Amino acid sequence: MQLRKSIATALLAALAGTVAFAQAPAPAKKAAAPAAAAAKTGDITVSQTQLDLIVKERVAQGQADTPELRAFLRDELVNRELFIRAAKAKGLDRDASMKTQMQVAADSILIRAYLNDYMGANGVTDEALKKEYETIKAGLGDKEYRARHILVEKKEDAEGLIKQLQAGSKFEDLAKANSKDPGSKDNGGDLDWAVPSNYVKPFADALVALQKGKYTPTPVQSPFGFHIIQLDDIRDAKAPSFEEVKAQLTQRLQGQVVERHLIELRTKAGVK
Repeated sequence: MQLRKSIATALLAALAGTVAFAQAPAPAKKAAAPAAAAAKTGDITVSQTQLDLIVKERVAQGQADTPELRAFLRDELVNRELFIRAAKAKGLDRDASMKTQMQVAADSILIRAYLNDYMGANGVTDEALKKEYETIKAGLGDKEYRARHILVEKKEDAEGLIKQLQAGSKFEDLAKANSKDPGSKDNGGDLDWAVPSNYVKPFADALVALQKGKYTPTPVQSPFGFHIIQLDDIRDAKAPSFEEVKAQLTQRLQGQVVERHLIELRTKAGVK
């Protein structure tokens, strides 16, 4: 399933793809200009269809269809044609490896078009997004915890550190000297504010059972090793608003739609 998720993620990323050109300066918003006739520059004739397609993409990105934008993109197409001619003159288009790359690029464009079409008919609704938001919000709980931890590989090492804490050693100093967690050791084991669901279950269960200012009297085992956990503070959790996370939720649910469809296609093709 992990492989399928990776494929689905890669396919979804294709939805954001556009034809790559150098960025034109964003012109001020104006009323859409009438399509200019594609001009001939030297012996190069710019395809009107190609120009219109690229202008359409730029307009979708928020730029205005102006004579200045069209002139800039027309010049970009001329530059592209010059490079293409130079590449063909060297025979690069006949190279076997290059042919494969060109086919992959063409396939990617076709896949992107298919996914755009599929998502247009199977898009994520605001109702689905709000439902997902409420589900995630409920799962986060109503409290946030600020904790520190020391992570070691062996239980006896953790027990030895607990004895040092009981003898008066500072948690922060022991974390800096002994913790195997590179993300927190230099900060004295500080994990910042987080909800329990951010942690693996053994860690989360031990954390919520602690009183403020206390540390676990025995080592806590997780898939990462053995932890000594100290609870520094607790506060009411404040979830981000729906609008703040709407974009991320949309991407998440779109990924699920694509993955489900990919599973359907694999099943129909007899791929396991």
